[in-house]
Amino acid sequence: MTSVPSTTTEVAAPDGTPLTVCAPADRAAARGGVVVIHDARGTTPYLRSVCARLAAAGWLAAAPHLYHRQGFAESEPAGGWPNAGTDMLTLRGPEISADVDAALAWVASEGVGQRSRAIIGFCMGGTVALHAATRAPLAAAVSFYGGAVSSPYWEGIPPLLDIAPSLRSPWLGLYGEEDPLITMAEITALRAAAAQAAVPTELVTYQGAGHAFHSDDRAAMFRPAAAADAWERALAFLDRHAAATPAVG
Repeated sequence: MTSVPSTTTEVAAPDGTPLTVCAPADRAAARGGVVVIHDARGTTPYLRSVCARLAAAGWLAAAPHLYHRQGFAESEPAGGWPNAGTDMLTLRGPEISADVDAALAWVASEGVGQRSRAIIGFCMGGTVALHAATRAPLAAAVSFYGGAVSSPYWEGIPPLLDIAPSLRSPWLGLYGEEDPLITMAEITALRAAAAQAAVPTELVTYQGAGHAFHSDDRAAMFRPAAAADAWERALAFLDRHAAATPAVG
């Protein structure tokens, strides 16, 4: 598929939720809208690059800044964010859901119909993406190594094993088989739980890949082959379930 020019801006949803937005240069030709949920590190340059990649593929991408109530920096500090794994636990489930809904509402306000609105998330964002797909009318949801499979991160967002059978939107899960945070037993159980849903679901795993294998800003975790395959699958999944206009090229 041929990439298209894009623009990145910072906007606010009607309720004040800050959003990073990346749009194809011709918004009228956007294939649909995708809400992008960041990992535990917040709205990093990596997360912005994901939004840009989606826009280059013809999608209107909107990423809510989930830490806006906590007052944390909305980008990874120099040298990393060693407390990200614990700082993310200061988030609250109902507030996360409110921010997701605000981002979806903003996408809708840009003229994207319900059948072309999707969500994609990474790490804790993958957890949020699956949860959103159980409660919001979405065209598709994609989770990159979403945790809290057996035990919850936040009150108000149950473990994924509990809610996966209630998926209302087609869902794709992408996981590393050597993830120290998510066991293969949990991944296998999540695949089976999602298969009980009344919508199409798929869970793909990658040998030799661990957590954050798509994060090309973290050399120790990044696995280029797995990342490339997972991204192609994610785009194809969005194309199949959420695209309002055909792919170019």
